[in-house]
Amino acid sequence: MTHPLFLEPVFKERIWGGTKLRDSFGYDIPSDQTGECWAISAHPHGTSAVRNGPFSGKTLDRLWKEHPELFGHPKEDAFPLLTKILDANMDLSVQVHPNDGYASLHENGELGKTECWYILDCPKGAELILGHHAKTKEDFVRLIQNSEWDKLLRRVSIKPGDFFYVPSGTLHALCKGTLVLEIQQSSDTTYRLYDYDRTDESGNKRELHLKKAIEVTGIPHTDKKIRSTQHLAGGVSITVFAETPFFSVYKWDVNGKSSFPAPGRYLLASVIKGSGELEGFRIQKGSHFILPADSGDFVIEGDCELIVSHPSSS
Repeated sequence: MTHPLFLEPVFKERIWGGTKLRDSFGYDIPSDQTGECWAISAHPHGTSAVRNGPFSGKTLDRLWKEHPELFGHPKEDAFPLLTKILDANMDLSVQVHPNDGYASLHENGELGKTECWYILDCPKGAELILGHHAKTKEDFVRLIQNSEWDKLLRRVSIKPGDFFYVPSGTLHALCKGTLVLEIQQSSDTTYRLYDYDRTDESGNKRELHLKKAIEVTGIPHTDKKIRSTQHLAGGVSITVFAETPFFSVYKWDVNGKSSFPAPGRYLLASVIKGSGELEGFRIQKGSHFILPADSGDFVIEGDCELIVSHPSSS
């Protein structure tokens, strides 16, 4: 098989970040306010580099352009997905992302941002914000203007192992204590609606984007629930979390020796628990890699869990 491409993460300090990326995954983070690990990324705001094999040191965006055969000669101009791990040591701002059409028009051709979350860890009784209670745009604007956030925002209880699909136009926020693996379109466009009136060290509040947030938020909110399915194949338990127009997401539970057929497309993989061996390459919690499109049949041996994804177009 073609060797997997292991990637070096890029870390982002955030006002709401903490130390779980170090404490839980062993990463060498830049500070005790590290909020994001951009694990598999070709986005210009944080590009992963290959750490093994003949492409060692080459960034993913360059690899995409110079070696399209690794990705099955894709039709997209840019690598379409971005895998992150987020450490919400504090509540994140309430925000919303645009769709492709709006982002292309208003954000210099940037992609929209549909995303999904797999809850890695959270305290007992934890919640996140997903959607709102307004029935009309007039209600939506009035509740914002009156700062009636408790009436507006829809809170959802969460536990480790939960999966949420968050299409563009969905108001959302992760809350304090949540550790999440996120798979999203490769976009860094976020419109903040509310940030709890927080200030930085200089006493400045972060910028809000009220006009754009109001324009792109879906009203009324409709839940895009996706029913997961589970099956056994080749000695591995596979959970299908999502098959959407943007990406498909799976969880592989490997216990022992598991055989996989040639995927026929490139796959993004993140090890979230345990360790094992993939065709002579050691994988462990915190490893992130791409299996190229021309990978043949392969075996993973060990005791580990992986979140695996691919763009729907490939």
